Amino acid sequence: MTKELIRAVESADSPALMVAAVQKLVAAKDEAAIPTLIAVFGYNNPTAAVVALAGLVELGEVAVPQLMQQIDDYNYGARAYSIRALSAIADPRAIEILLTAAATDFAPSVRRAAAKGLGNLHWHKLEDCDRTSALSRSLETLLNISQDSDWSIRYAAVVGLQALAKIPDLQQPIQARFKEMLFTDTEKAVRARVQLTQIAV
Repeated sequence: MTKELIRAVESADSPALMVAAVQKLVAAKDEAAIPTLIAVFGYNNPTAAVVALAGLVELGEVAVPQLMQQIDDYNYGARAYSIRALSAIADPRAIEILLTAAATDFAPSVRRAAAKGLGNLHWHKLEDCDRTSALSRSLETLLNISQDSDWSIRYAAVVGLQALAKIPDLQQPIQARFKEMLFTDTEKAVRARVQLTQIAV
């Protein structure tokens, strides 16, 4: 059954047929569909990609190894969807990929997705010694990119930092950075997001 659904995705010859085929494949909720759903990210069909993204997130942690292995180094649109999936699943195994993407990827969409994801990982799944290091590196990365020249990256960093601020030991440096941004950031949308964050924290 799943093989037939996969073939339908691979043979779809119009955008509408592609979306319908991906919807049916997602509905099967079969781990065998994971590589095909990831491949959909590169098909230049945003609607189908969003459906595939939702399906991978629903499958959860079982999709993480293949998402990590199949990240597209050449197609930044496909890469952004993979990063969004990893961020939504929030498995800390993806932390190295998220750290690198947030700090160094040339595509703003990839960096934004990674920045948001870095704040929301399931930290409790890490061993204590690994957790401390991972939190420290995530905090450092988000604080650094909160000073990026691209305001949308700074905005995403604020979202990530807000999530990290739920951890008591990290609140002081995050709140200090938020206060600084309120006075120094030139973009009104970023300052407004910081204000919203301070209300929420």
